[in-house]
Amino acid sequence: MTIEGNDEGITTRSFEGLRVLDFSTTIAGPHCTRMLADMGAEVIKIESVEGETMRTRPPVRGGCSSTFGQLNAGKKSLVLDLKSPDAVEAIRRLVASTDIVVENFRPGVMRRLKLDYASLQQLNPKLIYCSISGYGQTGPSAELPAYAPVIHAASGYDMAHLSYQPGRDRPDYCGIYHADVLTGVYAFGAISAALYQRHESRKGQHIDVSMLESMLSLTLNEVQWSQFEVAPPSRPMFGPVETADGYVMVAIASEKTFQGLVTAAGHPEWIVDPRFARYGDRRSNWKELMEGIETWSRTLNTEKCLAEMNAVGVPCSAYRTVAQALNDPQIAHRGALVEVEDDSGKFKVLNMPFRMSGTNVTAGKRAATLGEHTVALLKESGLSDEAIAAFAGKSKVAERR
Repeated sequence: MTIEGNDEGITTRSFEGLRVLDFSTTIAGPHCTRMLADMGAEVIKIESVEGETMRTRPPVRGGCSSTFGQLNAGKKSLVLDLKSPDAVEAIRRLVASTDIVVENFRPGVMRRLKLDYASLQQLNPKLIYCSISGYGQTGPSAELPAYAPVIHAASGYDMAHLSYQPGRDRPDYCGIYHADVLTGVYAFGAISAALYQRHESRKGQHIDVSMLESMLSLTLNEVQWSQFEVAPPSRPMFGPVETADGYVMVAIASEKTFQGLVTAAGHPEWIVDPRFARYGDRRSNWKELMEGIETWSRTLNTEKCLAEMNAVGVPCSAYRTVAQALNDPQIAHRGALVEVEDDSGKFKVLNMPFRMSGTNVTAGKRAATLGEHTVALLKESGLSDEAIAAFAGKSKVAERR
């Protein structure tokens, strides 16, 4: 896809020439480093002999996980046992030519391995070192174990979400890991800012990203409501509106959209009705307003209801599955999906959700086999053939020919 404003086509990548050592696992760190790879950085994923956990996550085809591939497309794979002094020495050699390190171990682990920022910064003062953890690198909760579902609960997010579900008092199950993806994006943004700062200062720095604080940033209203008394509406403001054959989501977030909705529903007089005319009164009488809207929407099928609301500029959508969303012509128009290959064949992954007129931000075309680049990278680090053979023998991996 060519973006308007770049008639010569997109050939450059913003982070071309940067090297990243990626010690991260599962989702948050790999999502961050996948973004760095998409922007052109050389990302070297450090894996154990067994391989990163996500390599076994379904769907697995012929021994290859496309979930792993989605998170790690475009990266190189280097297998090392970080408990081995020789492996640590190999890492230290690579650090001299590295711009960015990303890790999401529990605080203290990298220090015990002598691969923490304080240790590596001495080898490379320009190094940008990003640590992702559940609660941050210091403080009373720093060393607690944490995965996204735990952070959802700890941040108040789950209870805030529950407060919008009338008649329910049991929190939802967790299957979509907002904390991981969000924290990975914050880490990417912080790294980008540090790179800009380094351009002037010529110095790197340590970045400490907290999943807990990342999740708190999603509860914009609740952060303020928790400090002041705010009466909740009698019915949650954003939820399903029933049609003759299903439900639609309607988002009334401005006076213009409110006026469009009540006009479409055949009640333009509600624009000046004292129950609804002002935002505060409308909020207090939300249940009554939406019951009136549903009296109209239930007479229409979903397609017709959406058409009438779109005609007057009301933000709305049918409730879709992810498969349905991926088949939206808008996704095809944007080139949102790109084909990636691993040892078991081809599959599609999402590109980053932004386009740039002078930069190629497409995902890498391959998800590496475990240890695929080990030999080449160890040679680059200056290890002897004998030492490399010992590494390859221990890990039972060899460079892809």
